[in-house]
Amino acid sequence: MSAHQARRKTPTVRIGDIPVGSRHPVMVQSMTDTDTADVGATVAQVHQLWMAGSEVVRITVNNPEAAAAVPEIVEHLENLDCRVPVVGDFHYNGHRLLADHPDCARALAKYRINPGNVGFGQKKDRQFAAIIEKALEYDKPVRIGVNWGSLDEQLLAKMMDDNASRSRPASAAEVMREALVRSALESAACAEDLGMAHDRIVLSCKVSDVQELIVVYRMLAGRCDYPLHLGLTEAGMGIRGTVASSAALAVLLGEGIGDTIRVSLTPAPGQSRTDEVRIARDLLQSMGFRAFVPQVTACPGCGRTTSSFFRELASSVQARLEERMPHWRESHPGAEGLKLAVMGCVVNGPGESRHADIGISLPGTGESPTVPVFIDGEKAHTLRGANIAEEFLEIVEDYVDRRFGPGSDSEHRKTG
Repeated sequence: MSAHQARRKTPTVRIGDIPVGSRHPVMVQSMTDTDTADVGATVAQVHQLWMAGSEVVRITVNNPEAAAAVPEIVEHLENLDCRVPVVGDFHYNGHRLLADHPDCARALAKYRINPGNVGFGQKKDRQFAAIIEKALEYDKPVRIGVNWGSLDEQLLAKMMDDNASRSRPASAAEVMREALVRSALESAACAEDLGMAHDRIVLSCKVSDVQELIVVYRMLAGRCDYPLHLGLTEAGMGIRGTVASSAALAVLLGEGIGDTIRVSLTPAPGQSRTDEVRIARDLLQSMGFRAFVPQVTACPGCGRTTSSFFRELASSVQARLEERMPHWRESHPGAEGLKLAVMGCVVNGPGESRHADIGISLPGTGESPTVPVFIDGEKAHTLRGANIAEEFLEIVEDYVDRRFGPGSDSEHRKTG
């Protein structure tokens, strides 16, 4: 059974033109970190994230200036032919901003509501209802996103008190997990009571601990059929954040849980925010859920591969594929599933090359200075000399044209 077939069954929720749910590909999301009121900076970053592959982009809507800027942001993006759905992230004052800025409410593709800070005391239900009413008025879906850093304090306190009175109380961690799940489910039920359709709701329960995230989402998935947005919140920076997010999301996705994902990576100073998009895409592609750009298998190198040439070739091949993919996506559908191998010696080189659509096996230390190229499992070329890299890239371009270009065998394009 494929990973796609194994996913839990959910309704389809449409976010703009993007369908979300078990019958559709797991979708990649991201979020800007600009001041939303700065229209130019926000448009530039949304466009950058979209170009990197984010299929939905969330922006902060935290004050009147940000809300007033949203329609202009969406208009600028449309003028750039960037039709990515823009989601509004609301905390504390979303009810007021949506009421005071109808053009903002209309322009957004979805509203994200945090039930932990939508309102407090007697205001909570009223302000939550006000946001849902605006979603109904403008026919917008909502994500009800619970976060353990801003969990509903009243709900948690009541559950802790109830637990303390039991003869065999649960652990504080167990109560916290149950509070996260109950907050999401009760808020969704409230939204439906107010008239929100079942297929207009996405849920999330984010925490920053890998094992806790896995447990919480297993609980949530077992108790509802809403599409679920996955993400390890505050994952951290660099390798740590990448590994932690990948570890948590891979387990859940492998169990069929998750319909949209975000890798909440903290960018290093000067680092592009698009890294989180690429990591999310690589995760989905590595697990076989999606294909975004041809994959390059390359060996890590060892004492047999003292030359750095195979590393340089692997890097240049990967860069060329990423450069060409925006064009191929339109003109050569199916090219994103291409598999290449760039190997550094005779041990695994020929075998890996035969498993790939196109593979090249470079000579290791002391090996013959000839370079075999394999296409569809058969040796097709032998390269020599100083232009191996450019010649191999030309072979790749020719293969993509023949297999995926206009007039190619459509069945071959679909199945490989």
